[in-house]
Amino acid sequence: MSTAKQMRSAARLYAVQALFQMEAAGQSADAVIREFEDHRFGATYEDGEMAEGDVDHFRGLVGDAVNHQARIDQMTDRALVEKWPIARIDPTLRALFRAAGAELAEGAAPPRVVISEFVDVAKAFFPEGREPKFVNAVLDHMAREAQPGAFSD
Repeated sequence: MSTAKQMRSAARLYAVQALFQMEAAGQSADAVIREFEDHRFGATYEDGEMAEGDVDHFRGLVGDAVNHQARIDQMTDRALVEKWPIARIDPTLRALFRAAGAELAEGAAPPRVVISEFVDVAKAFFPEGREPKFVNAVLDHMAREAQPGAFSD
């Protein structure tokens, strides 16, 4: 995996963590972005080193997720089962759908790449669960809505 790809992957993971933290702690996007850039990107802790992330990609994902949250949440709601709106799902998954939705709606990466990357993020948070398959299905639906021309099937 190239260093640039690894840095974008790390930025996606950090964006999910940042969006989760914003919701859980009621922090602003600017405060969380600053904290992540100052204390997480490339930091070394007792249990290992944090990956260096693509700062611009991270800022873009968090900013777009915040700026377009209503649109992304509506897109997510349409992909979820009727009785499970986004407000009722796990907060980590909610953050993941917001970050992925931002990239699907505003980013330049192909939808299948975005889906694959965020399924990997789901596997990092839920290594033993069914959530990665759920994430794959929801993101596929969201991607087809956000970029219908990207799918030929």
